[in-house]
Amino acid sequence: MESISLRQYFDRESCTYTYFIFDPISKECIIIDPVLEQIERDLESLKIMNLDLIGILETHVHADHITAAYYIREKIGAPIYYGSKSGVKDSDYLLEDGESIQVGKYSILTIHTPGHTKGSVSYYTCGMLFTGDTLFIGSTGRTDFQGGDSGTLYDSIKKKLFLYPDDTKVYPAHDYSGIMFSTIGEEKRWNQNVGKGMTKEKFIESEKEKDRPYPKNFDIAVPANMLCGKKINE
Repeated sequence: MESISLRQYFDRESCTYTYFIFDPISKECIIIDPVLEQIERDLESLKIMNLDLIGILETHVHADHITAAYYIREKIGAPIYYGSKSGVKDSDYLLEDGESIQVGKYSILTIHTPGHTKGSVSYYTCGMLFTGDTLFIGSTGRTDFQGGDSGTLYDSIKKKLFLYPDDTKVYPAHDYSGIMFSTIGEEKRWNQNVGKGMTKEKFIESEKEKDRPYPKNFDIAVPANMLCGKKINE
């Protein structure tokens, strides 16, 4: 029986995962979190697999790399989607919580999951959650910039993502150890930040105590990504 198809790609410099999700029959495809430096790889992959890119989905305004969204749209015309609370300019669509995108016969659900940034979203389809920087494998995204908030992040995970069945696969935007996916059940048990035994109060306090470095690409990436990845000097 046919099901939705997935391809997972990796950018070594930023440790970013990019995802192709496509209907194997209609060949309609969306891409999640493309990286500018990997645009040729991604366009070539679309060509090789004969996929029709119908949307570019972003989980949030990235601080560690520039998205390829703007330049992919310039080359092949695929529209760009962000969450409605992102504040991004020039996105074709701003997705509300619970809004869906159709890819062939499959539906991709938008879930607003603020906390890492004010406008962070996750996406769900066919037993898979694409969690951006909200929920990592074994940890969570930082909450100390871009409108982040520790209590809000905790609630996004516990009250939205952890409601999915335990066998739901978790695909984050980054993993710094090269782990490719997890499950909701595993994260409930073993996630050091929001797993079993971690209360909201403990999580908020632990986030306050963390001394994280300033993101090295923040001053370049964020202004560009607020314009869907268009470089400011162009």
